[in-house]
Amino acid sequence: MFTASKPRSIRRPSVIGRSRRAHAAALVAVAAVALSSAVSGCTLLDSSTVVVKVGYQSKTINTINAGTLMRDRGEFENALREVGERTGLKYRVVWQDFSSGAPLTAAMIATHVDIGSMGDYPLLANGSKTAKYADAATELIAVTGYNLRGSLNQVVVPNDSSATTLGDLRGKNVSTSLGSAGDGMLSSALSRAGVAAGELAIANQDPAIGAAAIQGGQVDALAQFVPWPQLVVFRGQGRLLYDGGDNNTPTFHGVVARKQFTSAHPEVTAAFLRAMQATTRYIITEPLQAAQRIGALTGIEPEVAYLYNGPNGLVSFDPTLKTQFLGALDTAKEFLVRRGSVTAGFEIADFRNDSYLRTLLGAEYDATAAEVTNPSKLTGFDELCQLPVADAATASEVWFTAQPGTTVAATPSCLLRRIAPTAERVRAGYVPDTITATKLFADKASWVIDPAAPATARYLPFATAAAAANYVAEHPGTRSVTYAAALTQSLPTS
Repeated sequence: MFTASKPRSIRRPSVIGRSRRAHAAALVAVAAVALSSAVSGCTLLDSSTVVVKVGYQSKTINTINAGTLMRDRGEFENALREVGERTGLKYRVVWQDFSSGAPLTAAMIATHVDIGSMGDYPLLANGSKTAKYADAATELIAVTGYNLRGSLNQVVVPNDSSATTLGDLRGKNVSTSLGSAGDGMLSSALSRAGVAAGELAIANQDPAIGAAAIQGGQVDALAQFVPWPQLVVFRGQGRLLYDGGDNNTPTFHGVVARKQFTSAHPEVTAAFLRAMQATTRYIITEPLQAAQRIGALTGIEPEVAYLYNGPNGLVSFDPTLKTQFLGALDTAKEFLVRRGSVTAGFEIADFRNDSYLRTLLGAEYDATAAEVTNPSKLTGFDELCQLPVADAATASEVWFTAQPGTTVAATPSCLLRRIAPTAERVRAGYVPDTITATKLFADKASWVIDPAAPATARYLPFATAAAAANYVAEHPGTRSVTYAAALTQSLPTS
């Protein structure tokens, strides 16, 4: 009953202002002849087939449950098949891959996309820009994943950079995607650091281009959203300068849908959310398998994907629109109004619509929306240190190449002790930041030793060198130590 569409990317449509209508009309004429999947406006190929055009960002891990993995697992098509058995209609899903939220919004303005997923800043721009057109106006219907501190957005610099704080970027070239969550994080962080926007040069680049620019030495820093900063870090092309979590502002990605489409096909919208729920359940129950599949589909290293979607990961996958997001959206709106991406009269309250989710979750919705702990938790028992693995502030994990799964450790010190004597190659070690519990790559963290602490709590990881230095300055007797030295010294002397 289903016709699977081949992967394809969509260029930025040159559809602006008055030209939008003429361009869309031309596309409709072409589509009518070719029965193309890119039918503009109308969603029926014939009287019994509904075309659903879904836009997603394949490399954005925070939306994999509404895009990459949902598509791969066929969850949406499965849900629509069940709907079709009730309605007697056929449903055809057309998947369209985008590099970021801005081009996806352009496609929604042109009515080339019915349902799309993107970050919080682009979501607001999407709502404001599409509101000008009755057939393109959108609403925010769900969240894909979030981080309450904001650690999905980060700033990285080349390994040989002398910068240790954001202030050191004065006079430097910084790559970001204007209007993105990474851009918003950078602006807020610079303001907090007392750095005026005009004191550095901004290169407006897609994430992949910015990551390549860091590697090639063409820019001095990269400010981006999940997963690009940690890709640069994992690949050894740069180091973390600033964690967006230090802004302490929630960041999330979500799902927007054209109101004209949702009102005409509420059964499709409901099916999409059921499919997202099923995909989310898979990510939470099979995180390692999901990370490996993400790697196979996108080219993103599975170790990086697991940093985000694994237990205690940087992403909490939860569809509900939480109260904590409201203040973050207000802040984002102020920024985007100044940038000219959102109109001052745009009402966030009118843009949010959780009615479809409430129908799906029923009485569970309010309780789920109130819950802000990561549903994917790292637990177990550390046989080496003989301690339970239960505290997210210390729980650690190592992925050995020769082992099918991962091995837990009660603390970062226990993780070092487990890694140090083995001849097995380590794919990745994961530890929580000492202060924030933000999940880090163990070999990329900045380490501090506290000789007076018990052996199982002696080594402390930090996200940045600056954070480690601050800790040492505030805790007499502690000192910085390299990862290699920490590994060697972690072993018992007797």
